[in-house]
Amino acid sequence: MHVERQYRELEKIEEVRVYNLNMDEVYNEAPQVKKPEKVRFSNIMKHVPSDINVFLPIDDGDDYIIERIGWNMLERINIGLEDVEGRKFSQISPFYYDILKDAFKEVLDTGKTKGMRIFYYVSDKIRTLANLKIILDEGEIYVISDLKNTFEESKSEAEQKKEEEENKANLIEYFSQTGSYYKTRDEYAWTQGVYNIINRSKEPGDETYNIIFDLVIPEDRPLVEELLETMSPETDTYENIIRIKTPRGHIKYLDTYLYSKFDENGEEISHYGLFKDISVDSHKHLTRPVDFMLNGFNHNSKLSLLVEPLSKRYEFSEGFYDMIEIPKKEYRHSKDIIDNILEEEFKEELYKLLDGEIDEINQIFTYKVHGDENHQKICELFIERFKYGNQEHSIGFLTDITLSRQKQQELIESNATKNILIKEVHHRVKNNLQVLSSFLNLERRAYGSDPNSILDNMQARLSSLALLHEKTYNTEDFININLADYMKDQDATLHSLFGAKDISFTSDVNPDIHLSMDVITPLLLIVDELTMNAIKHAFPNPDMPNKTISKKIDYIDEHICELILKDNGVGLESPESLINHNLGWEIINNLTRQINGELEILDCEVGTGFKIIFPENFNHTLEYHLYNEGEE
Repeated sequence: MHVERQYRELEKIEEVRVYNLNMDEVYNEAPQVKKPEKVRFSNIMKHVPSDINVFLPIDDGDDYIIERIGWNMLERINIGLEDVEGRKFSQISPFYYDILKDAFKEVLDTGKTKGMRIFYYVSDKIRTLANLKIILDEGEIYVISDLKNTFEESKSEAEQKKEEEENKANLIEYFSQTGSYYKTRDEYAWTQGVYNIINRSKEPGDETYNIIFDLVIPEDRPLVEELLETMSPETDTYENIIRIKTPRGHIKYLDTYLYSKFDENGEEISHYGLFKDISVDSHKHLTRPVDFMLNGFNHNSKLSLLVEPLSKRYEFSEGFYDMIEIPKKEYRHSKDIIDNILEEEFKEELYKLLDGEIDEINQIFTYKVHGDENHQKICELFIERFKYGNQEHSIGFLTDITLSRQKQQELIESNATKNILIKEVHHRVKNNLQVLSSFLNLERRAYGSDPNSILDNMQARLSSLALLHEKTYNTEDFININLADYMKDQDATLHSLFGAKDISFTSDVNPDIHLSMDVITPLLLIVDELTMNAIKHAFPNPDMPNKTISKKIDYIDEHICELILKDNGVGLESPESLINHNLGWEIINNLTRQINGELEILDCEVGTGFKIIFPENFNHTLEYHLYNEGEE
């Protein structure tokens, strides 16, 4: 049996976790030191479902005389009230005295009510949850205990399973600071997580109105009005960040996701809402997870990320508006843009995608800017339609390859060898987009219940490939690429993305190392995966000083290179668990094989280190095959 404590600053409440409690150790026989007196309202207390315990302070609050213990606790210990009343708390139950003495003293000194929460674990599973209110009244300490069991043998197996599932859902919502509701027939059903967020208990009438929207601050009410105007059979999802003011006067930031279902007549059947309290992180950023992805492309005019391109709830990066030459503020998303495409067959494919007849499109086409036959651009479009839960989503990439096509034509006319080269480089660009699609599919299967993690993991990869694409379009040599230049730019990108975590990124790269696109693309992705792994796991304490992730790349033979990436974090407890049960490790292994490399986990005194040895050049062209689409 052992005890852990944690103070939750946001709720101003102390949590105590008790593991494998032995009830025989809770109660000790002790002599009576004070004759029992009748407790006020004792008859009323018998009819209250919560346990009400009464303690009289003695010795300036260093100890307490027990005047009453609730009936639920007495039954659990299998004793009577006469066995405990008039005894010293420290003698009758040293276990609970140690847990509660500081809280009692605080209430006694300040006169303010204090809340506590006690979780009782058996074999690492929560069996009982007790919510305590500690109150000072006329010199006596009252402890009101609301005890909730997550397992009762008296209930049927089906009832136990249902209650366990509800308790799991409530605990998940509590620890993740989320809550949800479901509206049907103009009535709301609210989960406990919503009440945790707004810091109040359930009240009569809550099912008749939206208790979250009722708390939205005046400045954000236009967002709610936008929601009410937006929801329709064509636009049935909504995502934004809103601010509420709780009944206790606290401002909270809620990441809000709403989804509606409509009948064939366009009438709303039901409405679902999910809220996540992001107030703890609000001083760092107020962006949605999708903004991290878009920000990785905002300074690239040749490549655009398309989020939900098949829906009116679209999010496009800045490059899209540069390519069609329409300011973002003036653009209205509709099918009309397809009219500016030159190829009729491609138009037909796009309409099939919009109508749900096909799930993917990947093609090169000609775009007439503003419909002008004399102002054309060559573009490549990739869009994939996929399901997340019961909802359908889409993501895509639009690339302006006009300049590369012009260069390709010049190379064809001047040199057949260079013609082959430019085709291969263009193939690399196309493969990079397919790699991103593979990453999405992999992580969607591995982390399907946590879309925020998928988006966070994609951010560094997207930024590195955006950097790679930009450099590709501005170079004339695609075989001898200076690695040091790329690593310098990648460090700057990582610092921009994760600078708020106070992590330093350092590189020591031999300036003489020049690699082909076949090698440098997987190598950048390997560095991203190792770096993201270190950011997630190496520094669990955000206040840890001098957090550093370093990498060194040098020759160890005439044509053999060595990459060493280290962090000065907490290190690995079990390398075997990383190797056997980690999607990131599988991705790193696969990418390492693509460059004919060898991967090794280093034995470090401080932190974690990885070493990859790989050849400088290949005699063949590698293809990217992370995983097959249907592979689990």
